[in-house]
Amino acid sequence: MSEYQEESIHTTTTATPRWVGLAVAALAGVSLLGVGVGWSALNHAKSVEQDTQTSVKQSNDALAQKLAREDEINQQLQSDLKVVTDKLNVTQSDLIKARKQNKQSSAAVDKKLAGLESSVNTQLAAKANADDVNKLNTDVTGVKSDLDATKNNLQMARSEMGTLIARNHDEIDQLRRMGTRDYFEFTVNRKGGAQKVGAVQVELKNTNQKKNQFTINVLADDKTFEKKNRSVNEPIFFYTGGSHAALELVINKVTKSSASGYLSVPKAPGSTAASASTSGM
Repeated sequence: MSEYQEESIHTTTTATPRWVGLAVAALAGVSLLGVGVGWSALNHAKSVEQDTQTSVKQSNDALAQKLAREDEINQQLQSDLKVVTDKLNVTQSDLIKARKQNKQSSAAVDKKLAGLESSVNTQLAAKANADDVNKLNTDVTGVKSDLDATKNNLQMARSEMGTLIARNHDEIDQLRRMGTRDYFEFTVNRKGGAQKVGAVQVELKNTNQKKNQFTINVLADDKTFEKKNRSVNEPIFFYTGGSHAALELVINKVTKSSASGYLSVPKAPGSTAASASTSGM
């Protein structure tokens, strides 16, 4: 019986398939792989959780810092707003004060302008009176000048023709202002030859400064008239062009080599009237 059982047992043992062991090994490997994957996933989850917590913490810290900065800025803005408000209050006070001062200044300026206007009006009135006085003085001066001219005319010598004889440039101007004759002043040199004066020519031939005498030639109408040893301020009369009015030549001054004087020519009736009308205006 023992031998039968041993044989039976041996037969049973040898009958177990090999794949069972392989399956068990495979299952064991799969189990180990699953445990490894689970462990890896657990570690990954923990890592992700830690990263998330860290990120959340950083975000919270940044937000807290931002809130703190904004709170600080807000406090600074409130402080600046208070300062600006205080300054605006001061400015408003100053503005009110400045307006009051402006009104006072405006009133003072108006008062000063009124005073200036009154002063200007007074000065203008005084100036008007002064202008009247000046005008009167001018008229008096003019009358005095006319009287002086008349007095000088009375002091001037008259020629045999009744003409006044000027002795210098000022007296020539006085005669010229009378408007009855034209006057040509000239200076002629002894070595200068004939010189044109008005419508004639004059040529100085000789002078005697000690005796105030001269010799001169007058060239008119293609004729020459010699006036010899004539005295200073002595008029020389001659006619030209068939005129009935005489021309007058007067030498006022002589030197060793020259003579100075004027030629007096009567004006035509029309020009005389025009001159009188002009001087009357």
